[in-house]
Amino acid sequence: MFPALPRIDRRRALRGGTGALVVLGLLLWWVLPLEEDSPRGEVTFSTGVRSGVYERYGKLLRTALARDVPDLDVTLTPSEGSQQNVRRVASGSADFTVAAADAVEKYRLDGRPGADRLRGCARLYDDYVQLVVPRGSSVLAADQLRGKKVAVGQVGSGVRLIANRVLRAAGLDPQRDIEPVSIGIDTMTSALKGGDIDAFFWSGGLPTNSVRELSEEFDVRFVELGDLVDALHDQGGASRYYRASVMPADAYPSAQQGTAVSTLAVANLLVTTDRLDPELTERLTRTVIDSRDHIGGRVHAAQLVDLRTALYTDPLPLHDGARSYYRSVKP
Repeated sequence: MFPALPRIDRRRALRGGTGALVVLGLLLWWVLPLEEDSPRGEVTFSTGVRSGVYERYGKLLRTALARDVPDLDVTLTPSEGSQQNVRRVASGSADFTVAAADAVEKYRLDGRPGADRLRGCARLYDDYVQLVVPRGSSVLAADQLRGKKVAVGQVGSGVRLIANRVLRAAGLDPQRDIEPVSIGIDTMTSALKGGDIDAFFWSGGLPTNSVRELSEEFDVRFVELGDLVDALHDQGGASRYYRASVMPADAYPSAQQGTAVSTLAVANLLVTTDRLDPELTERLTRTVIDSRDHIGGRVHAAQLVDLRTALYTDPLPLHDGARSYYRSVKP
């Protein structure tokens, strides 16, 4: 005969069962992800010219957003560059874009429609101004472009904006002292190889694939521009956003042959308006920062997005949604 088991009090049994359910619930809360309402709808991202950094960045960011915000449909729209990008966002024909700080400031200083609604989400990477010539060219400085056929970017591009200012800083009239050619980076390289132009200006992240590929197929070099920064600042206005910088020797190894290049740089901003929903903007900003390493594997410049400086979107105020993100990750 086995001894009788003690009878369990019903109340204690209920209390024990309830406690077990509570513990189980806590474990499930800890282990399983909670469902969050994902922003949904459609947004348009104005990018840039084919084969430019803006276009590649836009494609990779759309892929990252598809993972992080799956209910959001992102449409990419090619553009001529920064100036057109700012106009599109300010007018409401695009929801967000990447644009250089000088183009943003010019739009604001000109008092263009919707300028007061522009907001920043993040300071991204820097564009470096690249003046490219055949290695055998006689052009050793920007003022020696006089009489040359020079590609200066499309009318709506940031390249056109900075190329004209650099030429003036070098003492040249962009319309009279050179023969300007209005093409983008998608055709500049073939035009230089074919002898249709003598030089081209480009402003983009390092390295820009089109320039790298050109340097590996055709003997080119870069003209130094860093000594023009004071003359640029003397022009006033948006020119204050240019700074002297150095293009590292390994940016384009075939062209630079181990030599760094003194040039000019300007910051890029992720731009939207106060029309964009704060929650969506917060998620967008989070994805930009969280995906910098992944995107940077394909677009090297994206690796340079720095959380410590990303919130400094001068000349634009931070969007409320972006501000919420930076507060949430503040140490």
